[in-house]
Amino acid sequence: MTPQQTITAGIDGSPESLAAAGWAAREALRRDLPLRLVHAFDQPSKRSSLPEIEVPFHRESDALDRAVLRLAAAHPALGILDEQVTGPPVESLLAAAESSALLVLGSRGFGALTGVLVGSVALSVAARATCPVVLVRAGEHPDDEPEGQAAGHRPVVLGLDLDRPCDELLEFAFLTAAARHAPLRAMHAWKVPLVPTADATNPEVAESHLLGATLTPWRHKFPGEQVTERLVRGLAGHHLVKEATNAALLVIGRWVPAGDRLGPTAHSVIHHAKSPVAIVPHT
Repeated sequence: MTPQQTITAGIDGSPESLAAAGWAAREALRRDLPLRLVHAFDQPSKRSSLPEIEVPFHRESDALDRAVLRLAAAHPALGILDEQVTGPPVESLLAAAESSALLVLGSRGFGALTGVLVGSVALSVAARATCPVVLVRAGEHPDDEPEGQAAGHRPVVLGLDLDRPCDELLEFAFLTAAARHAPLRAMHAWKVPLVPTADATNPEVAESHLLGATLTPWRHKFPGEQVTERLVRGLAGHHLVKEATNAALLVIGRWVPAGDRLGPTAHSVIHHAKSPVAIVPHT
């Protein structure tokens, strides 16, 4: 994983984006990196005589200043950069991701009618960004322990697909857990073959051995990290959502050769997980 310059958060004035900025600020302090706040907005090319068209831009542009003041007061030791960008939010955030170690965006809460998360900008960016993207919801399941409690009490949960190489994913998960002094839970979901094979090896035992072998080199690189393994049968998304109920962060991969769309597991956890979700591109 190539070191980048900043932890970046997208700001649009919503409670979700402010929650994302707060999460990003704490992560920047853990990693000893500056925080960059980016506000992207499609400003009308011409001034309009209709005030209702002009007001939203000025209201949202003020959100960047408010976020900077709020985070500077909460984290005096944190270096904060702010950037106002005029243009399509998705493309602007994708450009910001190019020079970021991590991009943090807000995701809206459960819709009253749909019961799932919504937010086309966050989903589009998460599916195409060159750096890991963390999606954070507002007002639910903050990633840090309350004041006075021991840090690292809540785990980082990692979802692994053992059918594909995933070194970037593993590196991100181990580094993130180590920075938090948090335990790491690695989970792999597998399906029972529809047609039995002639191989006498128990497939569940084989999958368990593969999971252990995949994690072994990273255990050696992070000898102080507490790692637990879990092998489950069935749909990965369902099990990951359950496992991450009390997690500080849920980490999943996005296989870059698959294109610019998120897979069903990613959609499932983004829509239903209560914890922040990190989506890590890997080849």
